[in-house]
Amino acid sequence: MMLDRPVDTLEHFEGCLIQHGPSNDRVYLMKLGPLDPEKVALGLIAKATEQGYSKVFAKVPDSAQEAFLRHGFQVEARIPGFYNGSQDAAFLGFYLSYERTREENRSVLDSLLDLYLKDSASPPAALPDGFLLRVCSPDDTPRMAQIYSTVFPSYPFPIHDPSYLLETMETHVRYFGIETVGTLVALSSAEMDKECGSVEMTDFATLPEWRGCRLSVHLLRAMEEAMRAERIITAYTIARSSSPGMNLTFARCGYRYGGRMINNTNISGQIESMNVWYKHLGG
Repeated sequence: MMLDRPVDTLEHFEGCLIQHGPSNDRVYLMKLGPLDPEKVALGLIAKATEQGYSKVFAKVPDSAQEAFLRHGFQVEARIPGFYNGSQDAAFLGFYLSYERTREENRSVLDSLLDLYLKDSASPPAALPDGFLLRVCSPDDTPRMAQIYSTVFPSYPFPIHDPSYLLETMETHVRYFGIETVGTLVALSSAEMDKECGSVEMTDFATLPEWRGCRLSVHLLRAMEEAMRAERIITAYTIARSSSPGMNLTFARCGYRYGGRMINNTNISGQIESMNVWYKHLGG
């Protein structure tokens, strides 16, 4: 049975795609539209103020960055060549609460980042015997939702809902899974934006009893191969800063660190800071 969990709202606002709600306590500008970015920046701040949120998080092209910075946004992360390899993406934060700017575990996160950047271990070469990696199908969505519900007490998108998984599977997300003895035990997804030539490598989940097999590395490699075939230029992820497993997976697979978004996302039961990692798939 699907758990009843709060889900933030996706909607169009000032010609843009945004997500907002009390779960993440923020407005997230996911995709900037064609309207004046100055008007968008002011509108997002007004909406967050009206709703009582403590943060606005915005992903914008470099060409629009200055309009946001003029109104108090700050750059927290950056991905070079995000837009079809020709223009960077800036990940911006605007805070309506001092408490939201405070990272009580900042020194720990800084130490972990040093670990991620200095680690030189090689990822495993082959999938362990007894495992099969494949693309997920609509028939898998009930099992997928069950896995996500087990692994994540909270998540910024409703991946615990089979209908959401099916809808995104039919539009712009390709889900990958690893099974053993005919049962899915690990998942990930490639959320494509073909207009921008980018893909978010996300939704990694491995059931507790199968952790330690480094299945996420094999999922990531399979997604990269599939995205190259789709002519996607830039792959990226937004990973919990406090999670060595996921950060090391991306670092060891050749991804570069793009920055940290402070107290950004409600995941695994609380709002956490998130690291950006990126890789250009051409090489």
